[in-house]
Amino acid sequence: MTLDIDAILDRRQMRRKLTFWRIGAFLTLLIAVIAVLSASGAFEGLTKPGEHIARVTISGTIVEDRELLKMLDKIEEDDDVKAVMLSIDSPGGTTAGGEAIYDAVRNIAAKKPVVTSVKTLAASAGYMIASASDHIVARRSSIVGSIGVIFQYPQASRLLDKIGVSIEEIKSSPLKAEPSPFHQPPPEAEVVIRELITDSYNWFVDLVAERRSLSRSDALKLADGRVYSGDRGLKNKLIDAVGGESTAKDWLVEEKKLSKDLEIKDWKPNRESEGIPFIQAFSRWLAGDQEASIAAISAINHENLPAMFPKRLFLDGLLSIWHK
Repeated sequence: MTLDIDAILDRRQMRRKLTFWRIGAFLTLLIAVIAVLSASGAFEGLTKPGEHIARVTISGTIVEDRELLKMLDKIEEDDDVKAVMLSIDSPGGTTAGGEAIYDAVRNIAAKKPVVTSVKTLAASAGYMIASASDHIVARRSSIVGSIGVIFQYPQASRLLDKIGVSIEEIKSSPLKAEPSPFHQPPPEAEVVIRELITDSYNWFVDLVAERRSLSRSDALKLADGRVYSGDRGLKNKLIDAVGGESTAKDWLVEEKKLSKDLEIKDWKPNRESEGIPFIQAFSRWLAGDQEASIAAISAINHENLPAMFPKRLFLDGLLSIWHK
């Protein structure tokens, strides 16, 4: 009888220990997941920041980014956002992508002040976007400019000749699918592409002339594709001041009469589709939305699984980009 009681007590003690360690392990896992979610910005936007200056970072290769454009639309309509600071560090990208972001920034500027702080680089489409703001600030050693457009395509005809491969085509018209990487383009195809480049180039030059209060002839002199340091950019009226974010904020305070106590808050696009599906599901479960959590797990398939891993970026169409 005594042995039975001792065994029962031992089992209860063992259960208490197991329960303690299970709870400890669960809390440790929970803290780790919350830390990962916090670092990835999953909890941003859950609390209202109050009146502030929105910092929007535009970096890397520019494309027509739907999530960024959605975020810019929200900034435009958010009354708590009293001004916008663009933080640009980009060599440019697609001309269409730059145009889309430029238009979104101009829509914001119609309602609230916008200032740009150039980091290392704002070239080509990056400079196009900077010119959408009311005021541009850059470091002395920053790089700005590279106003122009480029059209690139691979040419593999000589390689095919060497290995004895030919590509035969039957086309509805001579200019269909030109220029082709499989043969030298006919002269008329080069004329068409040149016209396409010239149209976009003229639009870019006119945009710079309008936004920087330059004559078209002066804008053309600056738009030969070259880049400028911040110092030279200031002399050529491509930027308005030399400095960093504090200089940009000072302009907002002095010229736009914003309170110097306004904090600068980072706004980031919602990259849910590019995140880790399991983390998304867990964050929704924490928010109490079990159905959304189950749906996030169920949505993992061969199409969205590659989004969990890095992917190479291919650019199509006309480019406004500076190759370093």
